Amino acid sequence: MKIGVSGRLPDEVVSMLEQEHDMELHLEDRPMKRKRLLDLVGDKDGLLCMISDTIDSELMDRGPRLKMIANYGVGFDNIDIKVATSRGILVSNTPDVLTDATADITFALMFAVARRVVEGDRITRAGEFRFWAPLNFLGREVSGKTLGIVGLGRIGRAVARRASGFNMQVLYNNRRRINGPEERALGVEYLELEALFSRADFVSLHVPLTAGTRHLVGVRELGLMKPTAYLINTSRGPVVDEGALEAALREGTIGGAGLDVYENEPAVNPGLLELDNAVLLPHVGSATVETRTLMGLRAAENLLAGLKRKRPPDCLNWEGVSGGEGQSGLDYKG
Repeated sequence: MKIGVSGRLPDEVVSMLEQEHDMELHLEDRPMKRKRLLDLVGDKDGLLCMISDTIDSELMDRGPRLKMIANYGVGFDNIDIKVATSRGILVSNTPDVLTDATADITFALMFAVARRVVEGDRITRAGEFRFWAPLNFLGREVSGKTLGIVGLGRIGRAVARRASGFNMQVLYNNRRRINGPEERALGVEYLELEALFSRADFVSLHVPLTAGTRHLVGVRELGLMKPTAYLINTSRGPVVDEGALEAALREGTIGGAGLDVYENEPAVNPGLLELDNAVLLPHVGSATVETRTLMGLRAAENLLAGLKRKRPPDCLNWEGVSGGEGQSGLDYKG
């Protein structure tokens, strides 16, 4: 079969795919232009796409042979799954493998913004570090503070486990409260969202992007936070109203923010770029050699299974496409 790959992949992932199918690869470390992406899918049976690609009805119209779309990333709001399902196209993502890397970058942002790491680096490089003084360049400690986690999925749990090593009190809010034994094992306390925002010294977001989570954090939520508190977002950019966040940072409503994702990514609110109390990363939550390789292998595994009409390990719409035993030529023993 024919496979289209819209981003540059680690060599071992390419080798895995080309053993079984013909491939057309995008070899640049930048997103494909829309026209090229539309052309890419024209004669393809499978597509391994990036989270920066918009996979909509227009694209699926251009790929009438598509059987499987494997997304290189855990988020999948870039794909119209409803349309894919209606056309019998399987869709997958890559959960699990980026959990630890994203939890690590969450703490990197917490320390960077609270201890003014990026600001300090800039000043030192500019030759402005001329003396040490007791009250010069003060930040705030992370250890022993209260961490509020919004979204206690795989990544949220990994963040909670790391927080215990810094002697932090961990509050959480989740769509569904977890059971008591698991709360005790993780050392977390459930709170309603308003109370969490009010009590936490750090609020860390780990929710998917849905209609219900878009602008989950806006003027009201930021206004509930302490003026010394920090907002950390490694989930999806539109979860935060960037205009409201900029105003909160300028006015001192909150102490700072650490962001790895943006509302109109890759564009960043220009006002945020001017602020020393905002640490801004270029969506690198999963950007380790180990994790990006595992993500590619996981996406390839999903793609190969779907092309064989077997259930991919991380299929997002299996039941919708299969529709019952005997339909669509899918292998239920997959």
